[in-house]
Amino acid sequence: MRADRVTPTGRAPVTGQPVRVIVWVAHLVLPLLGLWLLLAAPAVDLMWQDHLGHLWLVLVVAAINVVLAVLMGRASRRRADARLFLIALMFGASAVFLALHALATPRVLLPTATIGFDFAQPVGLTIASLLAVLSSLRLTGSPLATARWQAALVGLVLLAALVWGVVSLGYLPPLNAPAGPRDVNGPMTVVGVVTIGLYALAAIRYFQLYRRRPAAVLLSIITAFVLLAESEIAVIFAVKWHLSWWEWHLLLLAAYGFVAYSAHVQFRREGTSAGIFDAVSLNETVRRIRAEYEEALEELVDLLQRQEHGAGRASGGLVLSRVAARFGLTEGQAAVLGRAGDALAAERGLSRRLGALVTVGEQARVGSAEVEFLRDALETVTAAYGEVRIELVADGTVRLDGRAYGAGDFGAGPISDGDTLLVPLTVKGIFAGVVAGAAPGATERDVATLRTLASQLSIALENSRLYRELETLFRSYLSPDVAAALLADPGQAALGGTLVEVTAVFADLRGFTTFSERVEPAAIVTMLNRYHSVAVPCVLDNGGTVVQFVGDALLALFNAPARQPDHVLRAVRAALGLQEAVERLAADEPAWPRFRVGANTGPALVGNIGSEQLRGFNAMGDAVNVAARLQTLAEPGQVVIGDTTRRALGDSVITSPLGELSLKGKTELVRAHLVTGLVGARNGTP
Repeated sequence: MRADRVTPTGRAPVTGQPVRVIVWVAHLVLPLLGLWLLLAAPAVDLMWQDHLGHLWLVLVVAAINVVLAVLMGRASRRRADARLFLIALMFGASAVFLALHALATPRVLLPTATIGFDFAQPVGLTIASLLAVLSSLRLTGSPLATARWQAALVGLVLLAALVWGVVSLGYLPPLNAPAGPRDVNGPMTVVGVVTIGLYALAAIRYFQLYRRRPAAVLLSIITAFVLLAESEIAVIFAVKWHLSWWEWHLLLLAAYGFVAYSAHVQFRREGTSAGIFDAVSLNETVRRIRAEYEEALEELVDLLQRQEHGAGRASGGLVLSRVAARFGLTEGQAAVLGRAGDALAAERGLSRRLGALVTVGEQARVGSAEVEFLRDALETVTAAYGEVRIELVADGTVRLDGRAYGAGDFGAGPISDGDTLLVPLTVKGIFAGVVAGAAPGATERDVATLRTLASQLSIALENSRLYRELETLFRSYLSPDVAAALLADPGQAALGGTLVEVTAVFADLRGFTTFSERVEPAAIVTMLNRYHSVAVPCVLDNGGTVVQFVGDALLALFNAPARQPDHVLRAVRAALGLQEAVERLAADEPAWPRFRVGANTGPALVGNIGSEQLRGFNAMGDAVNVAARLQTLAEPGQVVIGDTTRRALGDSVITSPLGELSLKGKTELVRAHLVTGLVGARNGTP
């Protein structure tokens, strides 16, 4: 839709320009102005009595209505739309009563004019006005959408027309009474006024629909309703066989002719009658039509995408023909749909390829094995790019289909051996492998997209190998949470810290000094490494961060750097798991010292402590110091926790109170508890 076709509220304007509104209104006002002039100046309202002219004029209008009724009826059956059915019936009812009015023309079948002749068309207009208003209502879920109700309504209209025709053309009472100077008088005048109001109401309601759904056919129906209301005004006031009387016949011709002309223009524009009246349909029908078109386009696009990967062209033509037949499309419209499908398929193909590139970049993450990464990447790109192979360098060359390729083969960029298009992969600018795709039929765009894929794979492969180096080097010296945080945000390596509530776990070996005096340094290192090899996993598996090893001591934090709502439970679980793991390990080494563990919860300043040249992740605060002091109260194999930790655990832990104790460096007494187990959980299990 053009920009000048959209209003600030998002609705389409009544017409494209204000001038058109003025012209449209002027055409509707002129007939009333002409009627007023004829009635105001009786001398001008000349009499012209032409029975045969009247017969053929009315029959032509009736024929137009028959054509419109047939076309609209077909559309209503095809779309199963109640509104289209009612409008079709409106045209049909008008056609029948127009024909009865024409056949009752004096000196054709009947010798004189009767009230059957006078009333036939006003009655037809009244029935049509009722159907017009009914069609403008919200008919969702209406029984009029069912074939039985539609048949009943059609039967009722035909029965009324049949009775009228038999009585009127059979010259039977009461319709054989002599005609008056005007077509309607007395009670029929009231009926005429009601008819005018009904047409006005129908025009207003359809105008509201037109504002939401601008369409030429809708505008023509609105215009027809207004002209029919004006013709009813002329019926009430005009004197029979005078110019004012002929005017309402011409208004009928204009009303129905305008709709027919609009449908004809739409037919010439689209080349088919299948969708001429779609704009008049109910909202549910319009949504269903759109869904059907989208479904058809999706089917066509899917086929075109399969063709892109080797499907035959014949099947594409078959689907396009089936879609064209389903929606009544001409060859030109089918060709346009095919081009639209090609464009949409190309756009979706490009979107899939871009999505594959993003996915490949995401797959090269920290800790991913290269073989696993290449397998996942190949699966991803094959779905988007078609048949693609990835081969890496081995001993300086890549072997593909029995032939070896080296870095020198790609001096000028991608190469092709006739069946395969090869694009090099590089890592830090050095030849590392190739991406191979199909060469036959490859366009410049295909080559460009394959080069883009190779570039992204090169970056991802380089990142994967770099991450593996980081895994080997960097992570060996840092807790995984700290390493991951620094990789995600290097700014976290800056000096400083944040005050956070943590649970600190401090463990050291009771009797380590005495043990060190008796054994060789190598034995000490062996013991510590074996102890830490089982103690550290207990911390890490519970989400803790190993902050430091100091001689025989280990400090771990929970809730830093990663936040953990259940950090207290995690810390105590890790402490108990640590003791169990060490006990199993030291069962065969009775001379080895045993760990004692203290844990405490409280605020601590967590961050990077040190200098610009050398720093470490640590926690400072009374909570950490108390944890270190509490472990001195524990016996080997025991876990002692502070009162804050105990209260945070609630009923999930089994403890024995140790009372209020005096700790080194603390002026106040500290309440401590000995942990004997956890409730409903196995120690050391996250």
